[in-house]
Amino acid sequence: MKRTGILFFPAFDWSLGDSHPEREERLLYTQEQLFEEGILDLPQIKQFSPRVATMKDVLRTQALFPNPGAHTESLDPHLISAGSSLLLGEAQVNGEIDNGFVMARPPGHHSGATVWGNRGFCSLNNEAILVNYLRARFGKKRIAIVDTDVHHGDGTQDIFYHDPNVLFISLHQDGRTLYPGSGFVNEKGGPNAWDQTLNIPLPPGTGDEGYHYILENWVLPRLQAFAPEIIINSAGQDNHFTDPLASMNLTARGYGRITELLQPDLAVLEGGYSIEGALPYVNLAILLALAGEDYHHVREPQKLKRTTLTLAALKPYIQDLQKQQQTVKQSFTIQNKPYFPKGNWISIPHSVYYDTEGFQETRHDYVRECSNCAGTVYIESRRYTEKSILVRIPFEACPICEQAGYDLWDHLQKPNEGFANGMLQNQLHDKQYLWNRKEGLMEF
Repeated sequence: MKRTGILFFPAFDWSLGDSHPEREERLLYTQEQLFEEGILDLPQIKQFSPRVATMKDVLRTQALFPNPGAHTESLDPHLISAGSSLLLGEAQVNGEIDNGFVMARPPGHHSGATVWGNRGFCSLNNEAILVNYLRARFGKKRIAIVDTDVHHGDGTQDIFYHDPNVLFISLHQDGRTLYPGSGFVNEKGGPNAWDQTLNIPLPPGTGDEGYHYILENWVLPRLQAFAPEIIINSAGQDNHFTDPLASMNLTARGYGRITELLQPDLAVLEGGYSIEGALPYVNLAILLALAGEDYHHVREPQKLKRTTLTLAALKPYIQDLQKQQQTVKQSFTIQNKPYFPKGNWISIPHSVYYDTEGFQETRHDYVRECSNCAGTVYIESRRYTEKSILVRIPFEACPICEQAGYDLWDHLQKPNEGFANGMLQNQLHDKQYLWNRKEGLMEF
């Protein structure tokens, strides 16, 4: 038996449309199911009330362009969803609970390092904001995120791609068959965090046996080798066999076993759009597994109709995927601009499509190669004609990378550089600075 925290936030005031798959009923059916089953009366279950994340909590991790004020009216539910993750994370670290399940919406794992709007139903990245909160406030050093949503967690990957102290693992339906079209085995991390990103793209039809085999034979060994202080599960539930947006075949009991294997310190709800047929049962199985209770009796009302890949058919695919992943070699392009501080700067072009709002963000990322820390990150981001910059001094930055961040920040505020606004994320000292050519400098 484990002390398990649970937090509900249905976000009644946030909707993408009455018929949209991402709507408040996603959690209401789950609440009703848990009440009916009497799960919330178990002595080890503790309920928590939501709280609001501060803008500082967000800006420690993500840059909101063109400025945070432009997002104010639409961010309230996202700030509560993120803040709810922080609340349970804090409770777990302080020993109030052994683990927890954040059942909050809106979701977040498609929201990346730079944010111009909503994409993939996400505006703020709940798990990433949580990770950096635990690092800044509680001194946590090594954290693992295992994303089991059916869609690749491209936003979370983007935020931690250059961070050697965050292991990001994503199991998802192959990006050649599903949004957002990313998450392939060659995406292994930046030059200072190589092999700290592990993508496992799976063929449609993968079911319980396949997921459990991969966890036992690939994911768990990687977690054991990394030895994280905290494991966070981005607990997407859209790989259930009834989900309308994807083509996987997990069952509610399969999710319970995933949770039992991962033993996450925190599970944070992501996707899942079979509102009546899957979510009440999947959430029930996950919560029972977290609490150390038997989940094997949980059965959804519908029966599996889609063809499921057998383990015998899937094993050769997985073994080939492992070989591909192991043989990928580092191949980065050095591009040193005249005003870049001393060192080799790796250039990584990056483009992000905001499907919810229908526009393209064009980005160019640069990271300073460093053998002592995660390296200073410099990002140029453009939406239409608006151009913004992000400079990030990482957690535990070495003195050279710290100074490189300051030098870049000073240079980019000069009148001839042509940037209207920008942001300095000084994660080393937990300070965030916003700069606007018209309004000047603001500190968070």
